[in-house]
Amino acid sequence: MKIRVYFAAPVILALTLTSMAVSAPASAQHIALTNSDDGRSVTASLGDDIEVRLTSFHENGLTYTWQPPVSSDSTVLSRTASRTAPNGDASAVLQAENDGTTTITAQPQCRPDKGRECPSVAKQWKVTVQVK
Repeated sequence: MKIRVYFAAPVILALTLTSMAVSAPASAQHIALTNSDDGRSVTASLGDDIEVRLTSFHENGLTYTWQPPVSSDSTVLSRTASRTAPNGDASAVLQAENDGTTTITAQPQCRPDKGRECPSVAKQWKVTVQVK
């Protein structure tokens, strides 16, 4: 009977340490993206948060405001928060949920000054994200 007790104790200890090591989460990163990151490609790890902050801007008599950023594949990047501000800024936080490649996009809206016209097509903001 004593042999079993001595044999069982190291096995139980090893199983406990193994399960603790497997369940310990990796440190999640925070990736911040802004207007200037348009066209970039980024790599994220599972659990990482990607925060997108887009600011409205005025150029050539046109003011561009933003819709909240979205992921083309919510199984890879799920949006956990989003908001728009009265001045036209928009932001979102997306979390890396599964391996894969997706794009984050945001659509600008044009508001012309008096006597100006918006172009018929506005270029969307886009970042490609690979989660691995």
